[in-house]
Amino acid sequence: VQLQSSGGGLVQTGDSLRLSCTASRRPFSNNGVGWFRQAPGKEREFVGSISWSGEHTYYSDSVKGRFTISRRKGENTVYLQMNNLKPEDAAVYYCAASRYASASSQASQYQYWGQGTEVTVSS
Repeated sequence: VQLQSSGGGLVQTGDSLRLSCTASRRPFSNNGVGWFRQAPGKEREFVGSISWSGEHTYYSDSVKGRFTISRRKGENTVYLQMNNLKPEDAAVYYCAASRYASASSQASQYQYWGQGTEVTVSS
């Protein structure tokens, strides 16, 4: 599975962005998908994840209530809606797909990774 993430850009504090993660083939719909981010000089951190059905989502405390992950059954795209962006949200965002159907916060559970899309938030 090849993943393509897109939608990053430069925004101001309080703005919104929607990131997309599109897979190269249909079985993507059976995979749990996670979003991670890595800011310069920092370790990669978990942002959120969604189960294959879309019924279960998990978020880090830092984005809970501001970010939403969604997907439609049968489609090859997962979205990360980011609202009320803060300067500390600036990072390269990566989507990842798992061979497993469940959502996970552990990077080790994901076998397929996108190339990343950069989000910059100005104060």
